[in-house]
Amino acid sequence: MDSSWLETRWARPFHLAFVFCLALGLLQAIKLYVRRQRLLRDLRAFPGPSTHWFYGHQKLIQDGKLEKLEELVEKYPRAFPFWVGPFQAFFYIYDPDYAKTFLSRTDPKSKYLCKFLVPCLGEGLLNLNGPKWFQHRRLITPVFNFNILRSYIKVMAHSVNIMLGKWEKICGTQDTLVEVFGHIRLMTLDTLMKCIFSQETNCQINSNDDHYVKAMSEASKINFSHLYGFLLHHDIIFKFSPDGHRLQELSKILHQYADQIIQDRKNSLKDEKKQCNTQKTYQDFLDIVLSAQGENGDSFSDTELRSEVNTFMVAGQDTMGGSISWLLYHLAQNPEHQERCREEIRSILGDGSSITWDQLGEMSYTTMCIKESLRLIPTALSISRELSKPITFPDGHSLPAGITVVLSIWGLHHNPAIWENPKVFDPLRFSQENANQRHSHSFLPFSAGPRNCIGQHFAMIKLKVTIALILLRFRLTPDPTRPLSLLPQVILKPKNGVHLYLKKLS
Repeated sequence: MDSSWLETRWARPFHLAFVFCLALGLLQAIKLYVRRQRLLRDLRAFPGPSTHWFYGHQKLIQDGKLEKLEELVEKYPRAFPFWVGPFQAFFYIYDPDYAKTFLSRTDPKSKYLCKFLVPCLGEGLLNLNGPKWFQHRRLITPVFNFNILRSYIKVMAHSVNIMLGKWEKICGTQDTLVEVFGHIRLMTLDTLMKCIFSQETNCQINSNDDHYVKAMSEASKINFSHLYGFLLHHDIIFKFSPDGHRLQELSKILHQYADQIIQDRKNSLKDEKKQCNTQKTYQDFLDIVLSAQGENGDSFSDTELRSEVNTFMVAGQDTMGGSISWLLYHLAQNPEHQERCREEIRSILGDGSSITWDQLGEMSYTTMCIKESLRLIPTALSISRELSKPITFPDGHSLPAGITVVLSIWGLHHNPAIWENPKVFDPLRFSQENANQRHSHSFLPFSAGPRNCIGQHFAMIKLKVTIALILLRFRLTPDPTRPLSLLPQVILKPKNGVHLYLKKLS
């Protein structure tokens, strides 16, 4: 009798807990079912590829082959729904009219997509929204004032010449196969550290910064897998997964590097004040932000400062490093365009001993080649927003608030409805005459609208300076045994490096 009473007494709480968990599970299942039905209803007007009931369209992008996306763009010329698992869908667009309507609005960045970047980057310009984003943007914009950009040209040229000196030692007078992407990434890191943070790291000579570059690459890979692996979307599941543990370790490396940059700069500013040293002719990123902190401590916290440093490092180094590498690859594949660029650069710069702002503006054909390379391989694959209110596209189709819209830059730049023979490298697409006849939103390597890339002019100057100095000193030819293989991550990267034959010009 006593034993039965005890069993009943202790079993009852477990029964209640079981019923409670079952009810919670049932409510969650109903919530997910309702979510799926709502998405199916909202997206039914837009045809798309067949979807697996559980994986959605995950298999389409799992192997990283962008050719599959190109096939879908050709089959569905404006847009299509893309399912990530059974309960989450994005609306992919790549039509210039759709893009113009989408980018003219002030919808916030997608919380769903941006949350995967927060552990590594924090909350900076890339993923902030609302008044906080506007405050950061307004404060940082002067960093890219044209007068300041002019002063960066000599610094950029110096960084490129360090890299070219290394190449000359490697190559000698013979055709030599070089994996150029690794060299270019260090060169762009060197440039960023000097221009944006006024720091001399010698990262191209010593290897002290290799751990940071490798950590950045590995974190980007994990974030991309996390984004499209819907089984890991739940924060708790991901946190205790092997990738989740590794991402925490990598985030510490990235944050420590950013903290060191900030601390070094604070120390140097103290020393400058003590010595009354005011030799600098312009304010860089850290000057401006630290000055704002000094005037109003609430305007920019230390955490926000670290987030912006991380954002500039990742967005600046990887995008520029990739863009320069793709350009070199395309010019190696197309020697007639390479030679025409070289002739133009020689006629403007001579031996390249000095480069001025006005001379960069004269490189019209080289600029066309840069733009065509950015069209063929845009470093940023897409832009995402979560609709804050309904949107109606020019063809009459509409979407309700809450839908995540993804503008596929790759799809837009490879859309055969816009570009004839989109896989062919043809710089003349960007002649003044042809550009005037094209839709204003058909070419968007730096986005458009109020949230366009804050560093786009910096990037174009860097591309021109780099390609000019390289072509004056080296001839590029491809290695037919190692074609370029792309790896879609948060930012597009080469899967196995970029291998080119370099020959020093006499």
